[in-house]
This record gives sequence, structure tokens and C-alpha cells, in this order.
Amino acid sequence: MRLLLRFMGFLFTAGTIVFLVGVAAVAGLLWHYSKDLPDYSQLQNYEPAVMTRVHAADGSLLAEYARERRLYIPIQAVPKLVTNAFVAAEDKNFYEHNGIDFQGIMRAGLAYLENYGSGRRPQGASTITQQVAKNFLLTNELKFSRKIREALLAMKIERTFSKQKILELYVNEIYLGVGAYGVAAASLVYFDKSVHELTIPEAAYLAALPKGPNNYNPFRHHDEAVIRRNYVIDRMAEDHYITAEQAEQAKKDPLKVTTRPTGARIFAAEYFAEEVRRYIADNYTEQKLYEGGLSVRTTLDPKLQLVARKALTDGLVRFDETQGYHGAVSKVDLAGAEWGAKLADVRALADVAPWRLAVVLDSGDQAARVGLQPGRDPVGAVLKERETGTVPLEAVKWAKSAAAKNVTKVSQVLAAGDVVYVEPLAGKDGQFRLRQVPEISGAIMAMDPYTGRVLAMVGGFSYDQSQFNRATQALRQPGSSFKPIVYSAALDNGYTPSSIVLDAPLEIDTGSGIWKPENYEQNFFGPSTLRFGVEHSRNVMTVRLAQDIGM
Repeated sequence: MRLLLRFMGFLFTAGTIVFLVGVAAVAGLLWHYSKDLPDYSQLQNYEPAVMTRVHAADGSLLAEYARERRLYIPIQAVPKLVTNAFVAAEDKNFYEHNGIDFQGIMRAGLAYLENYGSGRRPQGASTITQQVAKNFLLTNELKFSRKIREALLAMKIERTFSKQKILELYVNEIYLGVGAYGVAAASLVYFDKSVHELTIPEAAYLAALPKGPNNYNPFRHHDEAVIRRNYVIDRMAEDHYITAEQAEQAKKDPLKVTTRPTGARIFAAEYFAEEVRRYIADNYTEQKLYEGGLSVRTTLDPKLQLVARKALTDGLVRFDETQGYHGAVSKVDLAGAEWGAKLADVRALADVAPWRLAVVLDSGDQAARVGLQPGRDPVGAVLKERETGTVPLEAVKWAKSAAAKNVTKVSQVLAAGDVVYVEPLAGKDGQFRLRQVPEISGAIMAMDPYTGRVLAMVGGFSYDQSQFNRATQALRQPGSSFKPIVYSAALDNGYTPSSIVLDAPLEIDTGSGIWKPENYEQNFFGPSTLRFGVEHSRNVMTVRLAQDIGM
């Protein structure tokens, strides 16, 4: 008995020593990793990189510029449905723990032992607070040292900030795929809605993304995205954020993603938006442009912009067609049945709608059958629809060429394999008119003469074809640019379009010599109407007008 007691005493003493050594080791480890922790107090003055938004005169969104697509939103403005979805998906004990979820750690540890050696990524046990610590203050490296530092920071953050503040930091910083940071930007990117308009399945899908935005991309991995979304819906029901009936109905809803077009594309204002972007970058720095969250109100009138764009493109196309047909954009080998995939690889201008790229499948006397270029989803995958139509003879008669002075057959113009632009014929379903991108371009600008505000600007036929802005970057002759001012002054002083002005040689004594203005063509037409002078940009007529009106 005495030996037994001594042995028990020895074990107790040894156990105590081991325990104390273990405690000392853990304390030493924590002290080691807590020595150089980042300053977590900086979170109090968090100023995220927020995108700049450019608006038209009527408040319509014109363009957005950002390195990280983010709209900052205070937690009070985030619906409970959205925060509940994220809590259910990422950290069900968020409101109970002090930064570390020990149950989650044990669960992740067991999973790690089960999967050891399998090559699988270790299961995370990070709370929302730990994710805040990682996203703001640490890196994503897969090391135990990072996890220890993350846990220490999480406990400090919990002691300093309220749960609501931690949630606010989380929902505004988290990356949710396709360039969207934070729930406000993600809501617009995925569903073209504000966070207040999100439904249960939509909120659940956003909450499903932090685990792996690329793994649950709605276009590349649609089925996996639906499974993960439904998992979040089940967690929301289990945590009593929604009812079982709401959960079942939400899981039946299809995952519909609505990509958000930019206002510049909608209003055909890409040249104008780029001019604004350059101005902001030059005057407020690129950092302010891409991170400063500026709200820019411009003078653009969206309705007038659309009218200006149509007036310019219609004029360019009408003139270009009088010069004849330039030929096909490209050629496609029609061998095999997959003409859609081959046509999808041909680059089409994205801003010439309703024009579409098409391939000629076969061509005859009275019509050609064409296959229209299939669309692509937002990640570039070719959609499988195979849409076809016909181009009748009347729709190609304008397409004269050296080989076909008078077009009497469609086959004179179009051959199988030709890739061309076509436009739907109004009121004729499935029929199209042959189109071609003009070889000539131009520009148009509409200004308010009383304020100098630019109301509309088009810098070329297609911004997708050429970003060169002919309205602001072309080095045109200043004299010709000023002629409309001279002719306008003449109209204000009694002249009419039919008034006669002499187009003949002229000599002017400038006081330092004789100036002899000339016309560009170096010829003269004699007495001519005012309309003729401005239409043909006659230099000498303009000088005579200026002399008569007075400077």
C-alpha cells in the first residue's frame, strides 16, 4: 500500500510538472506571437477603397471606376436578412463567442486528422472576427503561425469593437467574386439590385460566396453554386432566421444572375465617359479616381446623346454605302456542323447593336441563309443557341462593287463562309439587311452656347473599334472650325442661305504686306450662295463675309 501511495504521488507530481511545463510552453508561444501583432486599433478609422461613380445630368449612372469594386454601406443600412445569411453560413455562434469558436476548432481539427495526407485543403474554423483580422491585418498564407496570430487579434478586436462594428467591417471588405468587394457591390453585380431588394435565395447565394467565389461562380459552376446556396438556406432555417416553409420555397427558386450593363454603353457615351475619366485622373490623381469614392455629376444629356450617336452613325453608314461594298469581315470554314463556335471566335464590335455578326451558310439568287453569332456568358463560355435568318436580294442591292456594278443576285455579293454584319429588317421576322462598318469616321458634339456645357459627344463610329476621340483629340484646321461662327454671324446680320457672296481672288493689305487668301482646291466658283460657301468650306467667301460684317 505504501509503495502504491508513493507511486501515485510520483505520478501526480510528474503530471503537475508536465501540466505546468505545458502551460509555460503555451504561454511562451502566445507571448512569442503576440510581440509583433499588427495595430488592430486602425480598424476604427477604416477607410476602404471605394469606386468612383460618374452620373449624367439627370442622375443616371454613366460609369464606375475602381481597382476594387466596392460601395461602403453602414451596418444600420444592411437588412437583417443579409447579415443573418452571412452569420448562418460563416459563423453560427458569432453573437456568443469572444472571437474564437472552440467547437469549430475541434471540428476542423478532427477533419484535418481524417484528411491528413489526402492533399485536401484544411477545413477552416475561422469566425467572422478572425476573417476580419485576416482580411485587414494579415495574409492568406496556410500556416499555423498565421492562425495563432489571427486568433490573438480576433480576441483583441472583440474586446475593442462591438459585434455590429465587426459585422460592418466584414460585409464591406469581403471579396465575393467577379471583382465585387462587399455586399452592396455584389448585390449590384450579381442581381442589379440594392441590398434592400434582395430575396432570401439571393441573400443566401451572396453568403455562400466567401468560402470560394470562384468555386461557386454562377456561370462556370452553376450546379455547385445552387448546392452551396441551398446549404446556406438550410442553415438559416436551422438557426431560425427563416421558417422551414420559406426555406423550401427559396430552394425551389432558380439561381438567376442579372449582369449589370454600364451606363456609358446604354447611352452610347463611351467617348464622353473616357474624357471624364482622363479629366479626373489628371486633376485629382488616379488614386482618387480608383479608390476615392468620388461622386461625379456631368453635363451629359442621355436622350440627346442617343440622338447624336444615331445622327452620326446613320450619316457615316449612308455615305459609306454609296462608295460600294468593301467585302466580308472574315471567312469561316463551314466544314462540320460547329459553325457557331467558329463564328463566336470572330471578334465583333460590341457597340453597334442592333447589328450582329453572321456567317453566310449558303447563297442563291434571291436570298442568302445566315447563321447569327451566338452570345457568350459573362465568363466567356459560348452559348449553344444556333439562330439563323435570311438576307433577301433587296437587302444587298446597295452592295455594288467593281465585280458587280448592278446587283441582280445575292450570290454576286455573298458567298458561303463569308462573315458579315447584318441588321434585322423592321417588321420582317427572321430577315436581315447587309451592313458594313464604314471606312470613314467622324465626330459630333452638342454644346449649350450660353454655358459651354457639353450635352452630347460622339468621338467616332464605334468606341469598341477605335478609342481615338475625334471630337477632342483630332488636330483639325482652326480656320475651318471657326467658319460656322462667321456664317452664323452673317445670318444674324441680314444674310440668308440664298444670299450671294463672291468666290473670287482677293488681296488684303495687312499693314505689313499683302495677304492673298486661297481656297483649299486653289480654284474659284464666282458668285455663290451662302449655303454653298459653308457646305464646301470656301475660304475666300468666309474672308469676304468677315470683311462685310466687321470683326
